[in-house]
Amino acid sequence: MLKTTMVAVVLAVAVLGIAYNGRLFAWFEALRDRYLAFRILLIAAQALAIVAAAAFVWRVVLFWKYRPAAACPDALLPVCTVIVPAYNEGRGVLETLRSVVANDYPAAKLQVIGVDDGSKDDTWEWLKIAARELKGRVEVYRLPVNRGKRHALYAGFMRARGEVVVTVDSDSVLETATLRRLVSPFVHDRRIGGVAGNVRVHNLSDGLIPRMLDVSFLYSFDFMRSTQSMVNTVMCTPGALAAYRTDVVLKVLDEWMKQTFCGRPANIGEDRAITNLILREGYHVTFQQDAVVYTKVPAGYRGLCRMFIRWARSNVRETIAMCRFTFKRFRTTPVLGARINLLLSILPMTVGPVMLLATVGLLLSMPVMFGAKLLLGSAIAAAAPAALFAWRRRSSDALLAVAYSWFWLFALSWINVYSLVTAHRNGWLTRQLAPEPAAPQTAPQRPLVAGPMLEKVAV
Repeated sequence: MLKTTMVAVVLAVAVLGIAYNGRLFAWFEALRDRYLAFRILLIAAQALAIVAAAAFVWRVVLFWKYRPAAACPDALLPVCTVIVPAYNEGRGVLETLRSVVANDYPAAKLQVIGVDDGSKDDTWEWLKIAARELKGRVEVYRLPVNRGKRHALYAGFMRARGEVVVTVDSDSVLETATLRRLVSPFVHDRRIGGVAGNVRVHNLSDGLIPRMLDVSFLYSFDFMRSTQSMVNTVMCTPGALAAYRTDVVLKVLDEWMKQTFCGRPANIGEDRAITNLILREGYHVTFQQDAVVYTKVPAGYRGLCRMFIRWARSNVRETIAMCRFTFKRFRTTPVLGARINLLLSILPMTVGPVMLLATVGLLLSMPVMFGAKLLLGSAIAAAAPAALFAWRRRSSDALLAVAYSWFWLFALSWINVYSLVTAHRNGWLTRQLAPEPAAPQTAPQRPLVAGPMLEKVAV
């Protein structure tokens, strides 16, 4: 929704700026009177800007009311299983597992599982090193061939002994108190089926792109997910850090594994997919702002595009899936906020492409005049993320919100349109995955055991 808001604000500011520019006012007025499409475009831009402003005010109110759940003492914490799926991660998986074991969660209540998804590098060797170094604290398994992140997570889910299961990406590092804080909401409220962690950027020293993403992530998590949490409907529990009730996961596990889209296996967006299934079952999904994980993000343009394309494609699929149940009575607690957020999230896939094409057309016809208005409009749209980052981090990197807004507008805005028309493709893009199977994937026969299907290290 932030990106659609930006396009709306940019277009409204740019068009109105041109309209009231002295020399061009007569030209604009003639164009408006002559072309119905232009009048519709102007009205749509203004209407969308009004909707975006109203939604922003509503979210600001929710943001100020949000508070993370209080951390529970040891005696109240449930048994927790942490699953770390890894593919071609190398030494990084050792650092991830170290950060998990170093958490202040009671050792007697913590099960840690590392799963190598048929890596082609030395990831398996590093998992075995972790098992030896962290004596008795980590179980490690290896799938004989790469089948995708869902299969690696499935192997972990089937071995989970905890009441709560936590998933952590293998390129991520947890803060010491993260697990306690992430799991505590389940103790406070039995209606909670999933909890989203707070993702921050780990590799800030890798260049400008990670630093810009750090500003963007703060807005996406600390602001957007806080507001979604206030209506008990966080729309995506991030793969980098999320927690679920084990019994709820087992209830939807087979359906999650067998998910298809356009007749093909759904190999991407497993985090958004499982969130949808948990919501559909009537459970709440919330955000825990103080449960922090640091994850690596792409440092180059090509890698960034691939990540965003993967996210955008899965967003198309899961937005459609969410529409199937959100407008029904899918739970006994209030659902209006969930419906509003869903409708707002549909805008990038519907109005967004039209507004983008209009922006491109105006930019090509009046590059100097319209380009200046675009820069101004995008800077205005970046004010909220910049202000939030400056307030929370006390850092001059808040100014990168403006740079990222311009970068997104001119270098990344094509991704939503491209992903919409290629949503049927399921490649991971940032991983060297095996070719997609011709037939839909199916869940392995339960229970999985060490042996031909799965190798386990004995420590």
